[in-house]
Amino acid sequence: MENQLVWKEEYNIGVDVIDKEHQRLFKIINKLFAFGKEEKKSQWACQEGIKYFKDHAMKHFAEEEKYMTSIGYAGLEVHRHLHEGFRRKTLPALEKELEQTNYSEDAVDHFLGVCAGWLIGHTLTEDRAITGEGISKWVDLLPDEELEAMKKVILQLVYNMFRLESHVVSDTYSGEKFGRGIYCRLVYGTEQSEEDREIFLAFEERLLLNTVGKVMGIETNKLDTMLVNATRLTAQQFVKRVMEHLPDAEECEIKEENLLTYEQFQDVFEKEKMQVSLLFDTGKGYFAYCVIAPHMLEKGAAIPIETDNAMAEIADYLKKRDVPQRQKILIVDDSMTIRQGMKQLLCEDYEVALATSGMSAIRALSLDRPDLVLLDYEMPVCDGKQVLEMIRSEEDFADIPIIFLTGRTDPETVRKLVSLKPDGYLAKYLKMEEIKHKIDAYFEKKKA
Repeated sequence: MENQLVWKEEYNIGVDVIDKEHQRLFKIINKLFAFGKEEKKSQWACQEGIKYFKDHAMKHFAEEEKYMTSIGYAGLEVHRHLHEGFRRKTLPALEKELEQTNYSEDAVDHFLGVCAGWLIGHTLTEDRAITGEGISKWVDLLPDEELEAMKKVILQLVYNMFRLESHVVSDTYSGEKFGRGIYCRLVYGTEQSEEDREIFLAFEERLLLNTVGKVMGIETNKLDTMLVNATRLTAQQFVKRVMEHLPDAEECEIKEENLLTYEQFQDVFEKEKMQVSLLFDTGKGYFAYCVIAPHMLEKGAAIPIETDNAMAEIADYLKKRDVPQRQKILIVDDSMTIRQGMKQLLCEDYEVALATSGMSAIRALSLDRPDLVLLDYEMPVCDGKQVLEMIRSEEDFADIPIIFLTGRTDPETVRKLVSLKPDGYLAKYLKMEEIKHKIDAYFEKKKA
């Protein structure tokens, strides 16, 4: 894959000294991309190219801060703090990795991916705000008002960064899967506070390829480690920009970062209540923005990403995503015990998604079509019969097989079940191996 940062006219913020330096930094990164693909590259030339980028970045930071001071920009200290973080933490850690590995190809790719991601995110979020293309801080808002304000900030940021007109699909997103995705966990907090904020970002793969991927000039339809690194740093800038609007969160720093499998991401929704859980459709793919405050992910569930293990962890993460696609089963049940028990029973051989209610099930069907739905017949509020009727009333879903899960198999209940013409029913009191055998037999029969 040949990376090439693509500069677009809309990236200009209208300040000549800043715009020219942004374009210069894009060009330097592109030269390093091209140089990284040369077979006979020398360590000295690589060192000089990276030093050249670093020197220009420092020069740009100084000029940008001088301009912000001259116009009395209110966000100067926050902006300067972000520059300092990149200058004193991110770059030294990357340089140390380069030196320890003798400028290995992986280390150079890591450097370029992180720098490209930071540059994309910082240019399209923080730097745009200098000229007033931003949103004021939220002060004294009630919870519902704060949620609406957060939606507006996120929608505006997505438009500012990628010129995508997005809309909110749901403000009660329950972790439903939407195609192939990347799932990030970012933990923010302060030294004084013991209560950390956890932000979960879920990106549909095609959205990343259509946004960060396009800025990087990627023409293939496949993620690689460099694009994931660029996405990580862009996502951090995005989250930081949202948090700047929270009156009690602007001092928060990132404390931990993980890449989660979908199963780990889904487990968070099973175990914890999200304070914010938003699902967006950009027209180029879905993404979710979810917040828990406070909460700490179960120890050992995901490996923290640091500079020295980032490339290995991302390569391993992408490798796990490349396993052959399996049959998809959606389990719809209001009981967490049933959902988790069924998931544990089936996840080794099937791709399993969970839904807690009828509406959650409909959303899950819309986002990622399953090969089979296991539907609780006795759910409260919206029972299995109503959910079945809703599914069958939609032309796109009408042919999805549905098997009822029921705790009752008396003649009257069975008569009602059969009259609805499902593809079958399973008694919840059956032994787990019997349930698994019947589901396996269903797919074998279908295949035959």
